[in-house]
Amino acid sequence: MIHLHPTRRGVLAAGAAATMLPWAARAQTAAPKRGGTLRISVDQAVGVLNPLLTRVNPEYLVAELLYSGLTRLAPDMSAEPDLAQSWAGNAELTEWIFKLRPGVTFHDGSACTAKDVVASFTAILDPKTASPGRNNVGPVAQVTAVDDTTVRFTLKAAFADLPVTLAYTNAKIVPAALVASGLERLSRSAVGTGPFKLVSYEPDRQVVVARNDAFYDPARPYVDRVEVVVYPDATAEASALISGDTDLMSAAAASEFARLSSSDGVTALRVPSGQFLNINMGCDKKPFSDVRLRQALALTVDREAMVGFVAQGYGTPGNDTPINPAYRFYEALPLRPAQIAQAKTLLAQAGFPDGIDLTLVASDTPATRTQLGIAVREMAKPAGFRIDVQTMPHATYLDQVWKKGSFYVGFYNMQATADAIFSLLYTSDAAWNETRWNFPEFDRLVDEARVTTDEAKRRTLYGQAQTLMHDQVPSVIPVFFDLLAAQRSYVQGYKLHPRGAVFRLDWVWLGTGAPKRS
Repeated sequence: MIHLHPTRRGVLAAGAAATMLPWAARAQTAAPKRGGTLRISVDQAVGVLNPLLTRVNPEYLVAELLYSGLTRLAPDMSAEPDLAQSWAGNAELTEWIFKLRPGVTFHDGSACTAKDVVASFTAILDPKTASPGRNNVGPVAQVTAVDDTTVRFTLKAAFADLPVTLAYTNAKIVPAALVASGLERLSRSAVGTGPFKLVSYEPDRQVVVARNDAFYDPARPYVDRVEVVVYPDATAEASALISGDTDLMSAAAASEFARLSSSDGVTALRVPSGQFLNINMGCDKKPFSDVRLRQALALTVDREAMVGFVAQGYGTPGNDTPINPAYRFYEALPLRPAQIAQAKTLLAQAGFPDGIDLTLVASDTPATRTQLGIAVREMAKPAGFRIDVQTMPHATYLDQVWKKGSFYVGFYNMQATADAIFSLLYTSDAAWNETRWNFPEFDRLVDEARVTTDEAKRRTLYGQAQTLMHDQVPSVIPVFFDLLAAQRSYVQGYKLHPRGAVFRLDWVWLGTGAPKRS
């Protein structure tokens, strides 16, 4: 028996009521109008087209244009309808029913039904697919089709956040037939139910999409066409917006934000976020297997100074956990100070009384990775850390270092929940278990919080998990970033999302002054 819980936020949603959301209405100054081409710039290649395998923001953006999930993530981190128009959990929150919109079709004209949802999640949960969504959609044991428009999720344990986690970037619905054939087609073409259809795909230069006239909401999308243009150079990307060659920057470098803010016809956008850079350490190998060395490195960092140097003032200090005040279950621990003498003592206790030589790898995208590496190199030097910062192209980094190296700079978007960021990066079974910390007590705390419905108890458990991570330092997290972007003043309906990987371009329209593009 499925029970509705109307007082539990996010448990029940009605598709019709969500056609025009309050935040969208506030973001608009007039009634939306249709037509035109939106040119949005991104700072790196769209290297992966398969939505189940996307890894970086430009790939998430394109996947969101072409595909739908069961739910979408609103700017307040709540779940709202996408392919599912309503949902409800049983009293124990171990089983959930999602009702699909009837009559939805894929871009190839085939019907989208519950069997496609089942096939998509079967693929996401299959380790062979290697989808980052596998450990981030919740503790799903089984997904079954009740009928063509009804899907049942049976969970391994109680989980209150399922509607939110099903909005995860990789949790897109693809045709069951393509899953059965091995998903190869999705690496070069797109067959989704999203608001746009793929026109052309040039990973390093441009991706073009056009309005899907069969989208489930006949009012959206508002623009006819979106061109996603790759600008690896931050200055060139900002100049393109200022000159009017592009209409919207998905992310603006802090070094360009002042120039954008003062440019005629440009509106600068800024929102606090849980996005962060960190120093990942391979805790399964020497020397980083010694907690004293990790603690020593953490004690060399001046976090307030890091905000100024790396984030150029557009951010907040980090405290060696991925949770900051933007998250619901943030634990306000005392900010770790820079203590060089104590760091030297700990380094000596770890077996390095004369200091240690290390090579820190940083991708060249975003450029703040190298800036962080240089800052840590200089801050850690007086304590005996001799760090050589090696910068490499992002594609090389992804292929050779990411999830393989033992000392490198990571960059991560805010996730929708505390459980999601922990399960993505820091639990032993995390999709991106880069630190290989594998700490059983931390795993236990996160697992227990995941299945707990009592708000106060969840807060306590997540607080203990953050305290444990702060003490053990599997990675140094010295700075969180405000999200920065910019748009031409005629762009309407766009709201910078604190999650960083959510864009909602189907709500965007072009007002007076927009250029006419063929």
